[in-house]
Amino acid sequence: MNDPLKKCPDLRLATWLPRAGQWVAWLNCWALGWLLLGPGCALAKDPVSDSPPGAVATGHYRNLFVEAGHSPEQVTAKLNAAWQQLFHGDPANEAVYFAVGTNQNGALAYIRDIADHDVRTEGISYGMMISVQMNQQAEFDALWNWARTYMYHAATNHPAYGYFSWSMQTNGVALDEMPAPDGEEYFVTALFFAAARWGNGTGIFNYQAEAQRILHDLKDRPVAAGSTNTESAVVELFQPDRKMVRFTPRRPHTEYTDPSYHLPAFYEIWARRSTGANAAFWLDAATASRDFFAHAAHPVTALTPEYAHFDGSPWAAPWKAESVDFRFDAWRSAMNWSVDWSWWAKDTRARERSDRLLTFFAGQGITNYVNQYTLDGQKLGHSHSPGLVAMNAVAALAATNPQAKEFVEAFWAEPVPAGRYRYYDGLLYMMALLHVSGEFRAWEPH
Repeated sequence: MNDPLKKCPDLRLATWLPRAGQWVAWLNCWALGWLLLGPGCALAKDPVSDSPPGAVATGHYRNLFVEAGHSPEQVTAKLNAAWQQLFHGDPANEAVYFAVGTNQNGALAYIRDIADHDVRTEGISYGMMISVQMNQQAEFDALWNWARTYMYHAATNHPAYGYFSWSMQTNGVALDEMPAPDGEEYFVTALFFAAARWGNGTGIFNYQAEAQRILHDLKDRPVAAGSTNTESAVVELFQPDRKMVRFTPRRPHTEYTDPSYHLPAFYEIWARRSTGANAAFWLDAATASRDFFAHAAHPVTALTPEYAHFDGSPWAAPWKAESVDFRFDAWRSAMNWSVDWSWWAKDTRARERSDRLLTFFAGQGITNYVNQYTLDGQKLGHSHSPGLVAMNAVAALAATNPQAKEFVEAFWAEPVPAGRYRYYDGLLYMMALLHVSGEFRAWEPH
């Protein structure tokens, strides 16, 4: 990274002085607001952060486990044990990663959803992201090889050309040939990180070229030649006017979204890998998602729905009435806005939102809150899930309330998921371990 402030102390001082003036002006404004309108109104301020820069700029990724009193050695051991169990543990009860032979590009492997007996772009892309963060290139390449071999649509006359089938049988036969955007988003970012950390190979292992190709199709992909029916055509993954990720690019389901698909921290990375109008688009997309979270999160609980209109209001799917509630997809929303704050520190609303969310769950009981709620906080289930425990620990990266440490400790005490539901719980658990330990990093080109 080229940071002119690190090279020139005078420039750092020159940058700080105007900022100091901004703080003085803000304090004066706060005092006037307190006198005229009372303390509640005076606390409202512009959502754009005037805090120190985030982890990408400073290189300092917080280790909340160490901050809570655990040693670095204990944290490393915990990470390695989780990796070993989920990727190379007992295949009958522990592992979600399965090696399945070779082809002309080398080893093949997939991540399997144990409960639903399929292979998903969500799981493979999460597995790739975990692998690059753990510096495990062999597993990364085997997963990417399987995705490119069986999931990717290379035929230009296929309606989903340039995308990946989101759900597959383990034999490589598609169950649904349409994409799920979170898989594509994690593919792009994991490939960029692999290029920065390991360098590029050839063919499908030219990570940078592969990432750029997918990224182009997320934004600028034309309707494929085989999509003659405009009512069911497959379009761009991002709605071009709102600059937000769609629930699916297949019409007529293109004009709503899934809050947990919004990844502003990743869009900032994409902007840094793009040029011109594309860079500006991805920066705008990050801003749009930050604003979206401000509307989608409930004003008291900060819970988000499964599906939402682009204005943030819940969207009731005709086939899934419960999509207006906080359910399994929605667990990830807090991770997405909290990591965005940790990496970029651009939107102070994320901090207040994490505080609201954790205050709500603390009121439910930190060790026994359930995994599904209405947005206003009415219980809809009975299970206490490790995946949600993991996501709430990541929310502590943005929280200001000291009680957030209790969620970190609750996560530390949670064993690595095993058994039937180890796929979703386990992958969220592993990614949260990396985030909370400061080992999930935005790998930059040298």
